[in-house]
Amino acid sequence: MHALAEQDLNRAAFSATVHCLTGCAIGEVLGMAIATAAGWGNLASIVLAIVLAFLFGYLLTLWPVLRAGLSLRQATGVALAADTVSIAIMEAVDNAFVIVVPGALNAGLSDAKFWWSIAVGLAIAFGPAWAANRWLIARGKGHAVAHEYHGAHAGHGHH
Repeated sequence: MHALAEQDLNRAAFSATVHCLTGCAIGEVLGMAIATAAGWGNLASIVLAIVLAFLFGYLLTLWPVLRAGLSLRQATGVALAADTVSIAIMEAVDNAFVIVVPGALNAGLSDAKFWWSIAVGLAIAFGPAWAANRWLIARGKGHAVAHEYHGAHAGHGHH
């Protein structure tokens, strides 16, 4: 592969992974915060965090695709194709990390362990999610599907 093409592929994968990380972080923190504030147990907390991570991850792709003029049904298909693998990897790795950190699941919102365990889990998840995004984009799949709808910014790593 040409060096410039390789660099563009790496940049596109990085951009897609930052996008995924953003949606996952919003969903994770919001889900854990809601569940903690409501006094829910660990399983309910994890399930809500994962559901919201997928929701926010998809919404971050859905919005620019809808603005590009696709119907909600078409845009939903693009978001599902663009983000499902990346979000699934990000969530699996992040939640596995939070689960194995002693006391992280029971940490309250005012406990530093609550915040750093999610942050470190997402940071660890970035690598495998980036690798998956790069592999998918190189094959015209994953976030490559959404990039054609991102207007004048397509191919420049901006959303």
